[in-house]
Order: sequence, then C-alpha cells, then structure tokens
Amino acid sequence: MQIITTKQELQAVVQACKTKKRTIGLVPTMGALHEGHASLVRRAVNENNVCFVSVFVNPTQFNNKEDLAKYPRNIVRDAELLETIGADFVFAPTPEEMYSEEELNTTFAFDFGGLDQVMEGKMRPGHFNGVVQVVSRLFYLVQPDKAYFGEKDYQQLAIIHHMVERSSMAGTFGNLQIIGCPIVREDSGLALSSRNERLSAAEKQTALEISKTLFESLKWAKEKGATVAAVQQRVIDTINAVDGLEVEYYEIVDQITLLPTETFDHAIGCVTVYCGPVRLIDNIKY
Repeated sequence: MQIITTKQELQAVVQACKTKKRTIGLVPTMGALHEGHASLVRRAVNENNVCFVSVFVNPTQFNNKEDLAKYPRNIVRDAELLETIGADFVFAPTPEEMYSEEELNTTFAFDFGGLDQVMEGKMRPGHFNGVVQVVSRLFYLVQPDKAYFGEKDYQQLAIIHHMVERSSMAGTFGNLQIIGCPIVREDSGLALSSRNERLSAAEKQTALEISKTLFESLKWAKEKGATVAAVQQRVIDTINAVDGLEVEYYEIVDQITLLPTETFDHAIGCVTVYCGPVRLIDNIKY
C-alpha cells in the first residue's frame, strides 16, 4: 500500500491506473477509521481493480473550529488498518496541499436544491458547502468509477447524489456511481462513529439509548392511529428523558427529498443528539 500526500503524485498514480484501464474505487474519509469505514473499503476493494482511500480532516466543512481541533486523528493506525483490508493507495494531504489560501477562507458556492436547508444544514450553516467542495475535489483528482459512502450520514449522501446528478448532466464526472452502504453498528446497536472515541465509558453506555429508541420507534409507528408527528415527539421526549442526552433535532422526512412527510412510507428518521459534549448522529428507515 502506498501513502500519497500531494495532488501531483496522486494524479500521476491515477493516470497510470487509467492507462492500464483499471477500474477505480474511492472511499473518502476523515480518518479515525473504524469498522464502518472498513466495510466501505472492503466493498471498494471487492468491486474495483484499484482502491483509493482519502484520509483528510476537511477544515471547510467545520463551522465550529473547536470541533475541528478536537476531531480525532491517527494516520499511523488508519494506515495499518487500511493495509490489512487491501486498500492500494491512501491520499493524506494537508489542508494547504488540498486548497489555496483563498479556498480555505471562502465559502464554496453550490446549488443544493434546498437539501441544505433542513436538519444538518439548518444546524450547521456552510457545512455542506465544505462537504461538496472536498468531495468534488477528490472526484476530479481520483476520477473514480465508484465512490462509497455510509448511510449514517444520510443527508450528506443525498447531497452527494444530487451533486453528481447535476454534474453528470454536464459530463463532469462521467459515469461515476455513488454507492450508499448500510450503517454498521456495535452489537449493542450503537452506530459506529469516529466521534465515539471522545465518549467516556459511561457516556458510551448512555449513548446506547439513542439507537434503542430509534428501533423502538419502528414499533410505535405501527401502533393503531400512530402519526408521524406523534412518533417524532415521542422519540424526542424519550431520548431527552435520559440523563446526559439532549436532542438537537429529530426529523422524520422523505428519503429522497428530505422534506417533512405525513406518512411513514419511504420515510427516514434522522436524529442528532448531544451525549455530554459529543454530537452524535443516527437514523432509522421506516
């Protein structure tokens, strides 16, 4: 496995792969890798001739600089994991290598079609501008045939689909396929997340109530006379009743438009919860 730190070196490697007509799979990550990331990489390895993994904590998608500073980083451990599961290349640039000074200090402009105005977009202004900025840059550099993303970041996945659909109309990314992969959970039900590293043992135990409540809500949705609004509020109240947890939002929305829905058909419930100081996200499909 080869670790690449510059765009110039990356483009040379990609061109060599293209010359040999090898299919390329890409897994964009911010490092602090866990089994959820590993599942994406294994799929990319199995479905392509060559697998690239980016490890880059993208500063432009953090509207909270303290959160950026605290985000866990361990490139040595990440590289060891990636090598054991068959990744071919790791792209690990610095922010200065990835962006010009102007790009680092200017909000990336993009038409999200309204997908950035709800849930995470509403709570974290500018976050998805940074996501689209870095993902589109990676797509240009790596020119993948398939790119793999976890469904835990469901709104992000929807926005990336939107970006590629709009860009593909202009032929920008060719026939790039975006592959959404299911949430990977611990046996307890807790969704795997790099942010879990910041939880104490007690907080991690408390955080189990998030997924437990979401799975319970599948039963609540089937109760006679159950409404979306009632189930949504019941989830919020149940989680907030747990000492140490505070819901930022819980929205039950259409899986495609991400707009509020009055029916459970094709609906997904997306939640953000503070467990102590750590902000966790999860979702459940109805």
